[in-house]
Amino acid sequence: MKWKDWDTNIKVRLVGEFFVSLLFWMFFPFMAIYFSDELGKETAGILLVLSQVVGVVTNLVGGYCADRYGRKKMMVISAWGQAATFIVFVLANSPWLDSPILTFIAFSVLGLFGSLYWPASHAMIADVVEEKDRTEVFAVFYTSMNLSVVFGPVLGSIFFFSYRFELMIACLIFSAILAVVLAKYTRETVPLKKEILEQVGADKKWHEAVWEQLKDYRVIASDKLFLLFILAGILVAQTFMQMDLLLAVYLTEKVPEQTLIAIGNWDLKLTGEKVFGYLISLNGLMVALCTVWMAKWMNRFKEGRVFILSALLYGVSMLVFGGTTMMWVLFAAMVIFTTAELMVVGIQESFISKLAPEDMRGQYFAAAGLRFTIGRTIAPISIPLTMWIGFDNTFYLLFILAVISAGIYYVMFRAFDKKVKTNSTAETKAKPALS
Repeated sequence: MKWKDWDTNIKVRLVGEFFVSLLFWMFFPFMAIYFSDELGKETAGILLVLSQVVGVVTNLVGGYCADRYGRKKMMVISAWGQAATFIVFVLANSPWLDSPILTFIAFSVLGLFGSLYWPASHAMIADVVEEKDRTEVFAVFYTSMNLSVVFGPVLGSIFFFSYRFELMIACLIFSAILAVVLAKYTRETVPLKKEILEQVGADKKWHEAVWEQLKDYRVIASDKLFLLFILAGILVAQTFMQMDLLLAVYLTEKVPEQTLIAIGNWDLKLTGEKVFGYLISLNGLMVALCTVWMAKWMNRFKEGRVFILSALLYGVSMLVFGGTTMMWVLFAAMVIFTTAELMVVGIQESFISKLAPEDMRGQYFAAAGLRFTIGRTIAPISIPLTMWIGFDNTFYLLFILAVISAGIYYVMFRAFDKKVKTNSTAETKAKPALS
């Protein structure tokens, strides 16, 4: 699909969302460091858990709002909401006021508006792009996001700690610009009102939509294989969710200033905060460059082996991160970490579709998201854990959780292969009778 054939809605959003995402990644990875320094690790961990709980609830409502009230309307409301939130960010980090509590409130509300924005954003792409071109368009947006991950943290390691007030002003301005552009240059793409009411129910309230989605998760209890898949996913999520939590705090506190490059009398020195920014950028660069290639390569292997090896590599990366303060070893650890991430990117959805009965795929995909929502909610506990048991033991614990996850994957895939073999045998025996 050529650029000239893209819908104006999509062109406008691609450009606008890239710049907003770039600014977002200039401060988001460093928030755990900020809250730990300002509020203490224990308080920061508890507050971050609470903010994730709010995000989980909002995620359940986001799709309902996009269908009932319209894609454009929800995106514009969310963009203006984010702009208003950045006003609080600016005030709380200004020369006149320094308030970590106000910053935390703004951070949580920003996540809330993001949870309302993205379901409408994805739905709009599905509305205006033909099915045969959607994968390509989603891939372009995914690549754009990862480019912002490449450059944002490196810039953020400079601006967040030295020019936070100015950075938040820039975020405010670009969020407001995005809201104006969305309002002026995009059109509503949601189906006709009649179709909306048929989808979400004329009299259905938002809390009823949340309750219906929660009821859909009952499918987990009736499918032991799927329950194991969810459990393994939640455990391994405790490792990869630490990228902007435990790793951020650890690198800031434990990694001394080191020389990245030295040429003659000139050298480039990095503090722990800047090393963290470069590590996040390395992760984004590898994801942007290697996702398609890795997905094709992983398709050659059995899914079970891929999931198990990915979990083990996540665990190994935790051991390496926690066992060194040497910059280049930390970069090697991030390569291992990102390899584990890339291994399962291309096969997760296809495997979920294999587990799900054809008439229940929507419920299964919704329930599969619990791996990340529950995992993201629990993950911030790692920050106070460093106070209770120390950094070393926290990294060891994460390694153990990854190994347990690999073990659960092993048990699950053995049962899955046995189930497939049994079903295949039953079908083979049934064929003569049918003929």
